[in-house]
Amino acid sequence: MTPRQRRFGMLAAALACGGIALALVLNAFRSNLVFFFSPSQVAAQEAPVARSFRLGGLVEPGSIRREGDGMTVRFVVTDTARQVPVLYRGLLPDLFREGKGVVARGKLEADGTFIASEVLAKHDENYMPPEAADALKQAEQVNRRMAGAPAQGARQ
Repeated sequence: MTPRQRRFGMLAAALACGGIALALVLNAFRSNLVFFFSPSQVAAQEAPVARSFRLGGLVEPGSIRREGDGMTVRFVVTDTARQVPVLYRGLLPDLFREGKGVVARGKLEADGTFIASEVLAKHDENYMPPEAADALKQAEQVNRRMAGAPAQGARQ
């Protein structure tokens, strides 16, 4: 083998190793990437089915139902415009309450039920994840437009 062929072989091997490393990093990044969706976006079928994402909004008052073993809980997450039923098996955070902000991580089933693997509740009275706050504002604006009320900031 000539020195030129050896250099070409080493360059090809280095490029192959770099390509494999890049593919592994991108695959790991893609599998850990979790998007946030509001109930209105889920109703509009913007959320992926059978792929993990975060669902955020408010726990609808009167919707919390505990099943047989006490560890399985059904509740509804709303952004005041749309609702998504959620099923969660596990211990809920101490701050989980009706009418309070919540972010659940899980997958959407074909029947429209969100199967949560993790549920997070807000940690104080003033905090809500920015995505959830934005989704609630958008839903409120849609509700106002549908009711015929002028949008906030509009001149009358």
